[in-house]
Amino acid sequence: MTGHNAPHCTPPDTPETAPTWHVPVIGGRPADQLLLGGVRELAVSVVAALLDRVPVYRRLPREQLTGELTRDTERRIRALAHAVRTGLPAPTAEFSAVREAAARRAEEGLPLDAVLLAHHLGLEVCWEFVTRDAHAGDAADLLVLNRLLLDQLRRATTAAGAGYLDGRRPAGDRRSTARQSLLTALLAGTRAKDAAVRAGVRLPAGYAVLCLSIADHPDEHSPGVDPGIAARRKLRRFVAELDHRTRQSALTALTPSGGLVLAPLAPEAEPEPEPADATALEAPWPQLAATLAAAARAAGVPVLAGAAAAVPAEVSGAATLAYEVLDVARAFGRPPGLHRLDDVLLEYQLTRPSQARSRLAALLEPLADGGELLTTLRTHLAGGLNRRLTASALHLHPNTVDYRLRRVAVLTGLDPSSPADVLRITAAIAARAAERSSPAR
Repeated sequence: MTGHNAPHCTPPDTPETAPTWHVPVIGGRPADQLLLGGVRELAVSVVAALLDRVPVYRRLPREQLTGELTRDTERRIRALAHAVRTGLPAPTAEFSAVREAAARRAEEGLPLDAVLLAHHLGLEVCWEFVTRDAHAGDAADLLVLNRLLLDQLRRATTAAGAGYLDGRRPAGDRRSTARQSLLTALLAGTRAKDAAVRAGVRLPAGYAVLCLSIADHPDEHSPGVDPGIAARRKLRRFVAELDHRTRQSALTALTPSGGLVLAPLAPEAEPEPEPADATALEAPWPQLAATLAAAARAAGVPVLAGAAAAVPAEVSGAATLAYEVLDVARAFGRPPGLHRLDDVLLEYQLTRPSQARSRLAALLEPLADGGELLTTLRTHLAGGLNRRLTASALHLHPNTVDYRLRRVAVLTGLDPSSPADVLRITAAIAARAAERSSPAR
């Protein structure tokens, strides 16, 4: 039955479709089929219109435009096709998705008028696409279609406005001020039990304290991309995966460059006797390392972490230790991932302040002006003293590596090929790294 000759009525509130509903037919084809058949073309056209007419969207990373934003647009078009086919509003989940997307735009710093205008432009592009081959006798169907589109727009902009306000609320409001107060109490070493009661959680037997260094995403340095937007997107993806893996039980204080995570070591719902000190704690380090790796993959960046375990009363000291472990791991070029004190025992000890540390650092002073020599020396030690691995890592000929190592021996009196000198060189590199980072610490 063609839509332009059939009666139209306001659909009743039924879960599937209005029994007397007739799909608008434009240019001889049902409008819902036109929308579904052109989903991909329409999504590309909507994003192109955004970039052309709403300049602020040009600040978004390219992967966001071709990925998340395009996928969201395709979903909106399918939801619109559902409304056209049934005469009923799109399912509630679709408008929840609109709300969540608007909250993300708010977090990324896009203005509200741009977010709302995006919905208007999307409907405008869809209207022009569906009606471009309309016949002279399609007036009644066009009116019905117009009414449907306006109803969808009203619902979408309402959801987007509410979501935008959600996204603009301070993180403490969204993630519970009480939980942030618990984190503050744990770090301050004050009575955490009272804060835990206010937060509605049971203090676990202990916490795994992770101090993180989150690398920049390439989008943060891409020409034309707003680095703040790229950084916030990176952090949002990281936190979302972390929440998923920890069932939102972790306490966090994070910025795009890093911060602190406290992961409970026992389920909050199970009463656990609190051990006297951290030595009695059994932290699931492999599981935590996997959680960190998954969150890093979601963010698309390397993440380096120093870690320590502590009972609630000793979280403050564990946070200090975790930062020191992170500092050592970073100074020695350790690979991304989770590192504990046991992983950097030698480097940690060698980097503690002392007269010996200063004198060890001075052993490499002759290399201060020859950066390539020091780089070659570090790479050679990290590669297990394998000259071919060193050459490959530095894109050099093995003979060039040999030459540089001989220069190191001449300038410092320490021979990298001598087992007796390798330990002194390793200690000197550790001491030098600590001496150079001392003012920052």
